[in-house]
Amino acid sequence: MSEPIDFLEIEGKIVEALKQVFDPEIPVNVYDLGLIYEIDYTDKKEANITMTLTAPNCPLVDMLIMDVENAVKSVEGVEKANVNLVFDPPWDKSMLSEEAKLELGFL
Repeated sequence: MSEPIDFLEIEGKIVEALKQVFDPEIPVNVYDLGLIYEIDYTDKKEANITMTLTAPNCPLVDMLIMDVENAVKSVEGVEKANVNLVFDPPWDKSMLSEEAKLELGFL
């Protein structure tokens, strides 16, 4: 019999992994930028990430999505990562974490 899955613990590890992925144009990680809208970890050991971009026409979208997917898949307990890119609601500066606002000089 396998050990029960601690969903909150794995989702916390996913957040930490996402904090290692940086937007190539802004020196802040994707999580603190507010680009991650939802993290859903399932009992099938799948992580579904809903995210956006700071601008819909970002030229590095493919690289950023691949970086997010690879970071999430690196978390122990995650066997598959799916990234769903959305533009509604559109990203704006209010979605920045306090750390990001400080880093970018908005505080």
